[in-house]
Amino acid sequence: MNLIKKILTAQVAVLALLTVSGQVFAADALQLQDDDIVERIKPVAQVCIAGEECKGVGAVAVAAAGPAMTGAEVVTKYCGACHTSGVLGAPKIGDSADWKKRAAEQGGLDGILAKAISGINAMPPKGTCASCSDDELRGAIKQMSGL
Repeated sequence: MNLIKKILTAQVAVLALLTVSGQVFAADALQLQDDDIVERIKPVAQVCIAGEECKGVGAVAVAAAGPAMTGAEVVTKYCGACHTSGVLGAPKIGDSADWKKRAAEQGGLDGILAKAISGINAMPPKGTCASCSDDELRGAIKQMSGL
């Protein structure tokens, strides 16, 4: 009988330890679950309405844009593929007579910039540089045209 008592006592002790530590562990697990849930359901974006202040968006937009490229960098990276050889009638880099003619027809440098932003003929909007700012595109046009 003594042996049976020892076995039962050992099992009760183990069960008691598991229950106590299980409760502590369960509380920690619940807290971790709550933290995970909060992290998973937090908003990933913010909707901004025109005319209203949108907190923190300016800093994010500047950080996402990165440093501005020079006109030469934009031409080398994005514009040169078509404007170097004049693919599908694109004005060639350095052909100032063609660029001046186009500027006269489209309202100067601002008119050419507007066409570059919206796209013209076979050129898609902003050429192949969808992330370029208007100032970067203006620099690229000046670089290619000499205007």
